[in-house]
Formats: sequence, C-alpha cells, structure tokens
Amino acid sequence: MQKYFQKIYCDGFEQFVNLLEGKMDKEEKTFVITANPETLMIGVDTPAFDEILKSDKTIIVPDGIGVVKAAQMLNIPVKERVTGVEIVQKLFEMLDKKNKSLYLLGAKQEVLEKLVERIGQEYPNVQLLGHTDGYVKDKDAVFEQIAECKPDVVLVALGIPAQEQLIYKHYDKFEKGIFVGVGGSFDVLSGTKKRAPKIFIKLNLEWLYRIAKEPKRIKRFYVSNVKFISKIQKMKRQTNED
Repeated sequence: MQKYFQKIYCDGFEQFVNLLEGKMDKEEKTFVITANPETLMIGVDTPAFDEILKSDKTIIVPDGIGVVKAAQMLNIPVKERVTGVEIVQKLFEMLDKKNKSLYLLGAKQEVLEKLVERIGQEYPNVQLLGHTDGYVKDKDAVFEQIAECKPDVVLVALGIPAQEQLIYKHYDKFEKGIFVGVGGSFDVLSGTKKRAPKIFIKLNLEWLYRIAKEPKRIKRFYVSNVKFISKIQKMKRQTNED
C-alpha cells in the first residue's frame, strides 16, 4: 500500500481540475482512479487491481477523507479530498465549454437516460457520442466501439474494481481521452440519488450520510475501514522505526 500513497495526488481539487483541462487541451491520455479506503484495500487483496493502482498509466486521487487522513499520518502532504462526483461535474463543464465529446458506460438504463437528459439540458454543447448501461453482456465489445468513436472523456460506472479493470484492459487502444471510473456517481448526477447535504460534505461526513441512508453498507464499511486503519498504523510505526 505504501506505493499507492507514493503516487497519490496531493495538490487539491482546483489544481487537479486545471491538470485535467491541460490534458484535454493537449489530447493527452489520462486515467483517473478515485480512491477511498475500500479502494486501496481491494488493491492489496486483488493482484490485478494492485497492478493498475501501481501503474504509471494511472493517477490516484483521494476521494475519501480516510485516504486524506491516512496520507497525513504518513507525512504525505495531501491537501484535500478530490471527489469523483465533483470531477465529473467539472468535466461536463469543460466539455461544454470546448465542444468536446463524451461516452458514458454503466449504471441502470433508467439512471443513464436521466443523466443523458440532464446533460442535454445543462450542457448542450457536449457531443455525447454514445451511452450504454452497465448490464450489457459484452462490455469488451462496447469498449471496442468506444475506441472507434475517439471521445475526449469516457466515464465508466461499474463499481470498483470492475470499471478500472475494463478501462485498463483497453486503454492502449486509445490515442487520447480522459478516463474515470466513477462508481455510483451516475446515480447522484442523474438526480436518482441525492448527495449528502452540504454540511455533511463540509464536515467530511459524507460516508456517515450514506450509511444512514443505506444501512446495508455498514458491514462493508466497517470491514474495509478497520483493516485499512490497522494497516496505516502499522505503516506509520515502520516509518518511525526507519
């Protein structure tokens, strides 16, 4: 896990948005992984995902407050959270401003349709080259089609690590594009699910709001976060000993 933190993005949200805009303007390929503690724990336990997290093709941003706090414990100067939902919102604005193109893959069909409708209403200059729900059987074939479209941004909402593994598998077929695995962001951005109230976001308690709304999350949250905290404390002890 130490290698994940060695490459994590430290400079904050606005700086990251500026970085993405520069990449878009130069048509430089960029693969963004939004990480919370569960993301990093999956990497530790899943060799294929571990490879992706460590790859020089990927940028890891600290989506969860647990990752920010862990980095600070390890004396890594992570400034703040860089959340997937906010990244996507900024990408929509960039695409609209620059008349650039987008492809959406993932989520339920009804969620995707609502998101497409919202994009059409609020970002009319976005060139939406296509959209496919997350229940299509042959996702590899879909990605072959996406590669032919050559979009400027590809957003994949299939959950971690499936979305990152699919992007990584096909990444070298693209000459340009910003690729982001966005988890449940389509649900929020389409209006299907509400994001946490601003006070929860400001206090970095968005995780608590999600658990309150979906109690079934608590076991998954507890297991991944307790293991994560234990591993970070061990890493800190080792760093201090060195």
